[in-house]
Amino acid sequence: MKHIFKQGTDQQAPVLLLLHGTGGTERDLLPLAERVSQGSSVLSVRGNVLENGMPRFFRRLAEGVFDIEDLLFRTKELNEFLDSAAVEYSFDRQNIVAIGYSNGANIAASLLFHYKNTLRGAILHHPMVPIRGVELPEMSGMPCFIGAGSNDPLCTPQETEELERLLRAGGASVDVHWEPYGHQLTNTEVAAAEAWYNETFLA
Repeated sequence: MKHIFKQGTDQQAPVLLLLHGTGGTERDLLPLAERVSQGSSVLSVRGNVLENGMPRFFRRLAEGVFDIEDLLFRTKELNEFLDSAAVEYSFDRQNIVAIGYSNGANIAASLLFHYKNTLRGAILHHPMVPIRGVELPEMSGMPCFIGAGSNDPLCTPQETEELERLLRAGGASVDVHWEPYGHQLTNTEVAAAEAWYNETFLA
C-alpha cells in the first residue's frame, strides 16, 4: 500500500496510523499527527481503491452504502499491511493507534470489528458503523475516541450512537465528542482528540 513512514523520537509512544477521507492522500492527516503526539512514529497510508479518481479505502455502492465484500477484503489487506510494516520499520505491532477521518475512520472501525488487538486504540473522526450482524472480538478496555457532528448529513447522530453502543458491547472504552457542525473536521474537534490522547496514553 502506498504510504509514508516517519520515525518518531519516542520509541515507547504509540505509532500513529493515519487513514484519510475520500479523495485524500497519505499527506492529509500529517498535521493531525504532529498535534496529537509529536514524539510518535507515523505510518500514513493511502487507500487502494479509486472512486472517480479519488482514493478510498474500500468501495461503496452508493452514498452511505458499503460494498461489504470489498470492505472485508480491504480490511484484511490493511491488517496484513500493518503486520509487514511493523517488520519493515521495526516498530511494536501491538502499539498502534489509528487516526481516521470519514472513510479512513470507517476502515479503522472495521479493523476493530474484525481483528482482535490489531489496534491499541483509535481516534475516529466522523465514522459510520462499518458492518452489522457480526460478532465483535473482545476489546476489553480498548480506548476509542469518536468525533461527531450533530448536523452531519453523512454520519447521523443515530449512526454515531449505534457505533458507540456496538464498541461498548465489545468491551471498548468509548468517548464521544460532539460538534454542532456537519461532516467537516474542525479545530475544536482535533483539540478534543489531542486532549483525549494525552489523557489516555500519556497520563
